[in-house]
Amino acid sequence: MHNLSLLSEAEKNRVELDKQASYSVWQVKNGKKGYEVFAEVTGNIADDDEREFFEQAVSKYKIKMGVA
Repeated sequence: MHNLSLLSEAEKNRVELDKQASYSVWQVKNGKKGYEVFAEVTGNIADDDEREFFEQAVSKYKIKMGVA
């Protein structure tokens, strides 16, 4: 098991973005929210690299969860 507290701030942020991507796709899959949830979260990310990472994570979770 890895100790997340030992990660750098950038790595912690990526873990959080990955969690947000997973949760956003789960919400869409389960009808809790529409596809606009992705735009909402993306709009709140200021850094271009982090935004791209989030979008890649969303794509990954859409495939894993079977969301078109």
